[in-house]
This record gives sequence, structure tokens and C-alpha cells, in this order.
Amino acid sequence: QVQLVESGGGLVQPGGSLRLSCAASESFVFYVMAWYRQAPGQQRDMVATITTGGGTNYADSVKGRFTISRDNAKKMVHLQMNSLKPEDTAVYYCNIYGRYDYWGQGTQVTVSS
Repeated sequence: QVQLVESGGGLVQPGGSLRLSCAASESFVFYVMAWYRQAPGQQRDMVATITTGGGTNYADSVKGRFTISRDNAKKMVHLQMNSLKPEDTAVYYCNIYGRYDYWGQGTQVTVSS
């Protein structure tokens, strides 16, 4: 089972930027990867996906502000978050797309003035 560790979260003011990182325990070259987030009292939502060929898709709420990328050689996935809003506050998780029986610890992102 591929294990994933998220990092890079923190406290940022509205309009600021953060870059989240996801380190994998083994190769995920054959998998679609995704970032999810979960705000207090809400369900876990998909934020962005990236295919094996590098194609990307984003939730409407983050489109144009977030960018997902992958580095298969380094076994890393990243999420560049710009123009952050308070509504982006959540715990962010990375995972293999379609895998729901495993979740890492996630990384907390708090957007507040």
C-alpha cells in the first residue's frame, strides 16, 4: 500500500500563497493522484486531480488559483495555492484517486486575517 505524508500547511492571510507537498512511500507512476480537503463539520471534497499523463482537473471553487503537479521520479505531488481565501481553510490530504480506505494525517491550512 502506498503511504502518503502531507506537509506545507500553515497560517496565511487572505490573498497569500502556500505550497503543499505530498511524499509517497513508493512509486505512484501508474496512478491518478488527487488532493482533497475537509473543513470542520463538512465532508471531504476533492480539490484537484492529475492523471498519469499530467492532465489536471480542479474543483470550481479553486480553479484558476490552485495548481496540482507531480514529480514521479521524486515520488512527490504538490499543490500550489494562490490567492487564498478564508473558505480554503481545511485539512488537506493527498491520495491515490479512488482510494478511500487509507488517509494520511493531512496538513492544516488556515486562511485568516
